[in-house]
Amino acid sequence: MSIERGLNISELSKSSFSTKPAGNSLGGTLAATGMIFRPVMRQADRAIDWTRDKTDAIVARINSADSPLGALDTLFGSPFYLYGAHYEGRLKGPPGQLIAQRDGAVCAATVDGAVWITHMKAKDQVSLETGRAIESAEGRNAKICPVHAIKLPATLALGRRAANLPWSPLPIDRPADHRTFQEIRYVEEQGVGRLFFDFHNGAMSTDQCYRLRDAFLFARSQPTRVIELRGGADFFCNGIHLNVIEAATDPALESWRNINAINDLVFEILNTMSHLVIAGICGNAGAGGAMLALAADYVYAREEVVLNPHYKGMGLYGSEYWTYTLPRRVGAAQAIAITEGCRPMGTGEAKSTGFVDDCFGSDAADFGRILAQRSERLSRREDFWHLVRKKHERRMADERAKPLARYRAEELTRMRENFYGPDTAYHAARQRFVYKGQPVRRLETTTPETGLAISPTRRDTACIRTA
Repeated sequence: MSIERGLNISELSKSSFSTKPAGNSLGGTLAATGMIFRPVMRQADRAIDWTRDKTDAIVARINSADSPLGALDTLFGSPFYLYGAHYEGRLKGPPGQLIAQRDGAVCAATVDGAVWITHMKAKDQVSLETGRAIESAEGRNAKICPVHAIKLPATLALGRRAANLPWSPLPIDRPADHRTFQEIRYVEEQGVGRLFFDFHNGAMSTDQCYRLRDAFLFARSQPTRVIELRGGADFFCNGIHLNVIEAATDPALESWRNINAINDLVFEILNTMSHLVIAGICGNAGAGGAMLALAADYVYAREEVVLNPHYKGMGLYGSEYWTYTLPRRVGAAQAIAITEGCRPMGTGEAKSTGFVDDCFGSDAADFGRILAQRSERLSRREDFWHLVRKKHERRMADERAKPLARYRAEELTRMRENFYGPDTAYHAARQRFVYKGQPVRRLETTTPETGLAISPTRRDTACIRTA
């Protein structure tokens, strides 16, 4: 049951409150607080009638289930759970028809407009023939396995059925003149280039890492002084995309590609000598996403954000140049304590240890306003180019002491062992995360290209959740 009105903490201290049921009724226990119970929403309550429901209703229904549940619908004759609805202000088409794709999302026409759906999860097992390559900006790919029960970017979940949808690309610096779905966008104001990125649940696939890297290179080419890295309001970044990795034919290979892609992004940030870079952590950040922020020159976080800057719980050593950036900020001993302790870190602790430079903002809007003010003040400083020169000198001194390439090689040696070594802790932890702790079993399937069976004992086989 859901509760109509939240319980004020002060009410718990009232003498009339009791933790014991009144008349064996939970409703009786809470009646004195004025709370009203509403029935749990069922899939039938979220059912979408594309021929009648307006965009507002469809967005509300999908987003009301934007959790492990999803809103169940039928596409191409197969049931899918839908997630991540966004308004579209210009595209139109026959209601219920998929009319476009963009950055892994698909656009569905409604009776009064259209809606973007960013993620889907197949309810039933998907045939291998409908699998689709995971394409990257580097032109490499890894095949999608026949999997279900994994939330994926919509085009990957649909597989080849989405291949013929028209592309609807957007320049990252487009004017904000209509509502639409856009993961990465760039805004320039007062000598500051703001690079906004908002990835679903903070996870970045190989393709998303390369798109963000290219967007950063674009921002770095502009005649500004400061670049802001602005993650989403809920999540700044949580590192590599475990769901996409789990769905790949070869999860170890896709893990390797994904970690190298995010490393390529971090490398460009670390080697930016034309600008000062600010990371604005408005939402929670974890693992490689938390370490990504440390590549910036200044790191600011919103009050009450929670950071999890460690990898060990996922069976990984970690990369993103953390062995360079983390000790540089907090010291060698504290860096070991943070990565080995596997504890969540509040912004107060993060500031006291030096992980972040400051924390402020009571909400996302307040944080964005103050961050913009600080960035603009920094860009106007009379000693700005002196700050840039000092940054360059420090980076060159650090490079002479130990090149970034060596940090990366050492980290990736450990990560390769995590991906391909005899200890399968990472693969087991990833599956527990993706399948929400449900047991999985291996399937022996036959690839359509070769007719060869995929061994059920290999880590790169398909996994499905058991009933």
